[in-house]
Amino acid sequence: MEGKGFTEEQEALVVKSWAVMKKNSAELGLQFFLKVFEIAPSAQKLFSFLKDSDIPMEKNPKLKTHAMSVFIMTCESAVQLRKAGKVTLRDSTLKRLGGVHFKSGVVDEHYEVVKFALLEIIKEAVPEMWSPEMKSAWGEAYDQLVAAIKLEMKPSA
Repeated sequence: MEGKGFTEEQEALVVKSWAVMKKNSAELGLQFFLKVFEIAPSAQKLFSFLKDSDIPMEKNPKLKTHAMSVFIMTCESAVQLRKAGKVTLRDSTLKRLGGVHFKSGVVDEHYEVVKFALLEIIKEAVPEMWSPEMKSAWGEAYDQLVAAIKLEMKPSA
């Protein structure tokens, strides 16, 4: 997936906002996933570590770890997009993400919910920076990451 369509201005907005959010990525990652589950409670079924768990979600250590790593990966991917000209996850990571998302039954609507939640969390995290241009920049970066994952969404060999 080419990083085309991701401008220098968009890159600057993403880099600037990520610099502020990075230090709080554990909390923001958890809020991001809680927002996803608030919008689409059925999405919880896609996560094996949430099935049969009686730990409240905001206290679940596996969710906290997963949420932070997904949030950091998404944001770091966005920051690197223009410099690299494409999504910069290792091929093995993209293949694994594609395989897991395929096996879990993730569909386009799930990605849309996640995008909405991501943009809401960023907006809440950096309200003084938030603008239609920033929303567009993060949306474009997310869309390119999703497109790269979707290319790998097939049964694992």
